[in-house]
Amino acid sequence: MNILKIAGGLTALAAVAHIAIIVGGADWYRFFGAGEEMATLSEHGFLYPALLTGLIATMLAIWSAYAFSGAGVIRLLPFTNKILALISIVFLVRGIFSIPAVLLSSSPYMLELADKMPFMVISSLYCLLLGSCFGYGVYCRTKHQGHA
Repeated sequence: MNILKIAGGLTALAAVAHIAIIVGGADWYRFFGAGEEMATLSEHGFLYPALLTGLIATMLAIWSAYAFSGAGVIRLLPFTNKILALISIVFLVRGIFSIPAVLLSSSPYMLELADKMPFMVISSLYCLLLGSCFGYGVYCRTKHQGHA
């Protein structure tokens, strides 16, 4: 289950990056594509950007724990295979559809993201990699457990 260890590590890295964004403040929100509104709110001391980004970091940390659980690094968590499959789907959907959504939408936020296409490509590829690792990992777990 080494692929799930990779998925867990890369997802943990994404969680840490989100914590760094909170600490880095408005410029980091801008650089990482959170949008001008989030950056401005952060500049003015509103808690919303930090709370939302912290929630995302927490979710990613939980997903990382599920990957490590599936890899046998930590104890088995409830519904591991099902959760790993759902995580895979979320990452794959984000990776596949985010660039078309940015290119086809005319909302102010999507127009901001269209100006950050290198970031969009890199983050989409990262999500595709994560989704593939989680998906292949759960496939290997299911095959190894004898469940078709």
